[in-house]
Amino acid sequence: QVQLVESGGGLVQPGGSLRLSCAASGSIFSNTFMGWYRQAPGKERELVGSITSGGITVYADSVKGRFTISRDNAKKTVYLQMNSLKPEDTAVYYCFVGGYGWGQGTQVTVSS
Repeated sequence: QVQLVESGGGLVQPGGSLRLSCAASGSIFSNTFMGWYRQAPGKERELVGSITSGGITVYADSVKGRFTISRDNAKKTVYLQMNSLKPEDTAVYYCFVGGYGWGQGTQVTVSS
């Protein structure tokens, strides 16, 4: 059974940066859709960004120009580089890999 393990969350000041990682513990197909979602308290889970096996990316309008999603198929890992963080980016961030499900989530808190 494949497990998705996220890391890299934490507390950061506004304007700071964090890099999230999501690694698959078992074998996965390289031609899978991968994405990052987030859920803030009292809000629905929303797509932050996604990347296809061919490297095509899509981002939510709220993070365009600040966040970058990337993947390393050999390492079975998807990344989310988050720059210029804002308090409204505070949420639990989840990775999703098509056909394999969700990670456990990692908390990102942006606060001074």
